[in-house]
Amino acid sequence: MQASKKPLKYGFLLLPHYSMLGFSSAIETLHMANWVTGKELYSFCTISHETRETPSSTGVVTVSDYLTNEAPSDLDAIFVCGASPVIKNESQTLENWIKKQAKRNVGLGGVCTGSYLLAKAGLLDGYRATIHWRSLANLRDEFLQTIVSNHLFEVDRDRYTCSGGTAAMDMMLFLIGKQHGMSLASNISEQFVCERIRTHEDPQRIPLQARIGTGQPKLVEAVQLMEANIQEPLSSDDIAYHVGVSRRHLERLFKSNLDIVPSRYYLELRLQHAKQLIVQTDKAITEVGVECGFGSAPHFSTTYKGFFGVSPREERNKIHNKSPAPVQMDKKKRRLWKK
Repeated sequence: MQASKKPLKYGFLLLPHYSMLGFSSAIETLHMANWVTGKELYSFCTISHETRETPSSTGVVTVSDYLTNEAPSDLDAIFVCGASPVIKNESQTLENWIKKQAKRNVGLGGVCTGSYLLAKAGLLDGYRATIHWRSLANLRDEFLQTIVSNHLFEVDRDRYTCSGGTAAMDMMLFLIGKQHGMSLASNISEQFVCERIRTHEDPQRIPLQARIGTGQPKLVEAVQLMEANIQEPLSSDDIAYHVGVSRRHLERLFKSNLDIVPSRYYLELRLQHAKQLIVQTDKAITEVGVECGFGSAPHFSTTYKGFFGVSPREERNKIHNKSPAPVQMDKKKRRLWKK
């Protein structure tokens, strides 16, 4: 997306039982962009199909501004807000309406499972896209022409899809950064008391049980033990004992289901936790190493660099060097966005 000087107009198509968190994360971010700058950078409207009243995932009913057949013709993008899991009862008339918008070169997005409707209409063929982790398998299996990722969000040309929840905020911050600069996006993030802006390369954290199913309770129990003992790592023998299997059986479980040995999985788990602390907190590097079960700073630094390609200190410097200068608050009277 190129930087824009005119206000951008977004429409949010609300499907029955849409994710209230995903929807609110998106529109609050747009609202905050206007509030911080004192300018009308964005306006938005809500759209529904057949009836104006649409129940959300929480049961709260939203009365939309427009029905699909009367929606504004000058929208820059339309974001489909879906439910989780996917509800596969969208009508053909709704699909036809979405296709009509695509022919008019309107940008199209999906929040939570809104990507499913776009894929069903053939509007994600040849595009990278994502969806909430509970529906990833469905999207991959049913729409072979869509390049499905497990990232938090994907922006591919004029298609914008996210996994839902707070990832909708990350996607909007990314778009705002592209359109108006990362300084503004960073300032908005600070207003939301959000420690960092996640990127489109950040993966969704898919629960282990969702990845391997319910048929391996011993494996799930072993991973839960690892997650609960980051600072003082257990040995593979200890984990096997607590789970009630032999060490060799534990190794077979990890190898056959996750294609990795238990010790390596445990190490990667600790390193990922260390990266999170380095990026999102101001804790000393040595303190992070101790919290993640490393007995010495050199061992922690060497192991971290071997896995991520940069040392813990370089990781933190990289984050600080990218920190943009804060946006100067406009002293004019703040105006809320207008429809």
